[in-house]
Amino acid sequence: MRRVYLDSNSTTRLDPRVLEAMLPFFKEYYGNPSNIHNFGRETKEAIEQARKKVSEFLKCDPLEIVFTSSGTESDNLALIGTYKAYGVQKDHLIISAVEHNAVRKAAYFLKKWHNVKVTELPVDRYGQVDPDDLQKAITDKTYLVSIMHVNNEVGTIQPIKECAEIAHKYGALFHTDAVASAGKLPLDVNELGVDLLTISAHKIHGPKGVGALYIRRGVQIESILYGGEQEFERRPGTENVPGIIGLGEAVKIADAELKAGMPQKIAALRDYLEAQITNNISEVCINGHPQNRVSNVLNVGFAYIEGEALLLNLDLEGIAVSSGSACSSGSGQPSHVLLAMRVPLKYINAPVRFSLDKYTTQKDLDYTIEVLIKVVKRLRAISPLGQI
Repeated sequence: MRRVYLDSNSTTRLDPRVLEAMLPFFKEYYGNPSNIHNFGRETKEAIEQARKKVSEFLKCDPLEIVFTSSGTESDNLALIGTYKAYGVQKDHLIISAVEHNAVRKAAYFLKKWHNVKVTELPVDRYGQVDPDDLQKAITDKTYLVSIMHVNNEVGTIQPIKECAEIAHKYGALFHTDAVASAGKLPLDVNELGVDLLTISAHKIHGPKGVGALYIRRGVQIESILYGGEQEFERRPGTENVPGIIGLGEAVKIADAELKAGMPQKIAALRDYLEAQITNNISEVCINGHPQNRVSNVLNVGFAYIEGEALLLNLDLEGIAVSSGSACSSGSGQPSHVLLAMRVPLKYINAPVRFSLDKYTTQKDLDYTIEVLIKVVKRLRAISPLGQI
């Protein structure tokens, strides 16, 4: 049976070059970077080289990069750490209705335990925020606006630059979760105008368990963990040296492939998959913006089918896809993203997110389409949803 992986927005295969860069730091270079002896200095220097690679990827100063354990921790640090620094004067936080749960749940932690006022900006049917809605919602009590660069479920690109400009007019900081856009779109923190930006290694063919947060020089932020003085006293704990090295190598490779046109190649495959699905399967709904979207994501709603059955049947045929964010898998609840987009009820029960990467081939997609047509036909034939 052929195995096809189309779930790269959940995680990606480790690039062999990243693994090669990491391996020496599991065995040969194992010193604690906080120590001043030679063993420690070796790993400390390697971390700083990785920090430089990340800063070049984001077009910022290396001292503006803080390494974390994940995109989730970076998002939490951005929202909670800035509130700890600015919350005495300001107590209003704005997010979008389609944020990843790393942002949503951090926001509602602040609401529950610190009485922070949280505003969720609505989105249109394509999942896009209207800057005019931000203009109406923001006040001089807003300490932070957090809007993701690209939605991880449907691929829609948000108007980050315009929203950041509005935030700054009111003296608020602006954070963007760029986990789903890293490696697919150019990331220049100055061009975007953001104060904080999140990335994660395992979404760009790097290792799991490491992320980074860009913090613009001058932005006040307090640690949400307590311990040592690592990462400029913003993220205590002995550094994950192999992971950080892997992140540095992953962004270096991603940047080179971005400049070489890899996203355009992936977009062509994505468009081929979309055309084959819409031409061969009736009553489907493409979720997300038709043009203003990232290159590797295709979210499709299939009418009259139960979503879990569709995913399991595809998995039995060797095809790995998801219904949305891996962090929400198994919740049994409809996607909050699709609900916010007001996707018609008959399509919301069985959304499938196909997320491609540089290892995806047309043969993978041809096999997927062949299987998908058969599975959809079979499930619709036995589904009670079709009788409603």
